[in-house]
Amino acid sequence: MKCKSEFCRMQILLISATPNEIELFINAYTNVDILITGVGAPATLYHLQRRLNKKEYDMVIQAGIAGSFSNDLQLGETVLVKQDTFGDLGAEEKRIFTPFFNTGLINGHEFPYANGWLINSTALPKNTMLKSVKGVTVNRVSDSFLQKVQLLDAFDAQVESMEGAALHYVCLLEQVPFLQLRSISNYVGERDKSKWKIKDAFENLNTELTGLIKQLKDL
Repeated sequence: MKCKSEFCRMQILLISATPNEIELFINAYTNVDILITGVGAPATLYHLQRRLNKKEYDMVIQAGIAGSFSNDLQLGETVLVKQDTFGDLGAEEKRIFTPFFNTGLINGHEFPYANGWLINSTALPKNTMLKSVKGVTVNRVSDSFLQKVQLLDAFDAQVESMEGAALHYVCLLEQVPFLQLRSISNYVGERDKSKWKIKDAFENLNTELTGLIKQLKDL
């Protein structure tokens, strides 16, 4: 049966920091473009911008794992990050962290920011049951309780990644619809990897990613 959805012709770019995070999807599907950006915001900013300069896309989807600040999110659970920000862009004095958005050094109300946040207004597929959460992007993950408290005090985010805000920043400026899909591998501050659920996070991420792209492409 011929597809009647406008998404049949949708050009989708799937990006991830590492191939491991989307390996199950890559092995099963070839109907979207794949870009492995490398770990961290700088690599994501450069490689995503470079790709968008070469080809136009209707949608960019970033898929990866993340840490959770909240016990309300289960290990392995997949979520959609609706707003993100650069969490360690600021100053620390006497153990108090102040985002540069609060100092006037960066205008937190100048596009693409809205009150210091990079907010995604892309409409979600109608059938998705994934929770929408706030994310914060950092250059350093650690077991520091102080860093965890500082991030919670400053942003009250639910998840932490190393690339999310870079996706939001580039796509908002380029006016390309995008989605950030994350599966919870660990709780922020827990560096004992025997307690992490990386395999579960990978499996659930790829399952949800497959379902999401099938909805968009109407396969």
